[in-house]
Order: sequence, then structure tokens, then C-alpha cells
Amino acid sequence: MSSKADIFKTGVLAVAPHMLSVIPFGIICGAIGIEMGFNPYLVYAMSIIIFGGASQIVFLQLLSGGASAIIAVTSVGVINSRHLLYGAVLSEHLEKLSLLKKLVISYFIVDQGFAESNKFLTKNKDQNNKHYHLLGTGITLWICWQISTILGIILGSFIFSIGSVF
Repeated sequence: MSSKADIFKTGVLAVAPHMLSVIPFGIICGAIGIEMGFNPYLVYAMSIIIFGGASQIVFLQLLSGGASAIIAVTSVGVINSRHLLYGAVLSEHLEKLSLLKKLVISYFIVDQGFAESNKFLTKNKDQNNKHYHLLGTGITLWICWQISTILGIILGSFIFSIGSVF
């Protein structure tokens, strides 16, 4: 039986190769927000609240194009509806957890983390504390996403300020 820390670390290591796609995408999301004229704090807050690249880009594009907030939020909801399927798949592995733990874990579930953790959970159905794998993948992706978004905001601000000089 593995400890919680070992299971968490297994999740971190499983999702690590996905950082090759997450980092550039996070940088692009941050830079796009600045390029579209949004406040850097708003772009970063959106990254924390939405935590999904495609959803963030669509949200920014709709708002910058003049769409209402309700249209932007509804569109993000539709894009993220795939998470309902993730929840259905993961429900058998998380059924013994409290509602609060399920809600916390659900915030951190994104495509790459789901894919890696689903493989682990399927192979380790009888293991205790297997939800720590989901936390390992999700928190790793979240930290990487936030850092790369900040880099994109900085780079976007820098490029935008240089562009305005010329």
C-alpha cells in the first residue's frame, strides 16, 4: 500500500510530460489577454477562476468582440461540459469521499490530469487514498498553468508596450 505522498508524487510524475504543451498554451493565453486590451489582473484572475485554456480564449474573444457577459459565461459552460463526463467516469473512484473533497478535486481536473489519473485509478481500484493521484496531476497542472499565464501576461505586456512605441 502506498502512502498519500507516494500516490500524489506518482500523479505529479505521470502528468509531467504534458507540461510541454501546457506551458506554451498558458503563455499564449496570458499574452492574448493583454493583446486584447484586458487588464493583467483580470487576465490572471480569469486564469484562476476558469482554469482552462480553450475556455479562457473563447471568454476573452467573446468579451473583446462585444458579447454580453452571460453569453461569454454560457459559452465557457458549454465548452467545459465535457467535465460532466469526467465526473461520471471518476464517480466510482471518489464515491467514499465527502462532498467538500469531491468539490476541491473537481476544480483541479483538466483533460491531461483526467487522462493520466483515469489510467492509474483503473489499475488501482482497491487502493486507499487513490484520489491523491488526481490531486497530484491537477495541482501540478494548476501551478504550471498559473506560472505560464503570468509569463504570458509579462511577455504580452512587454511586447504590447514595445509595439506602441513603434
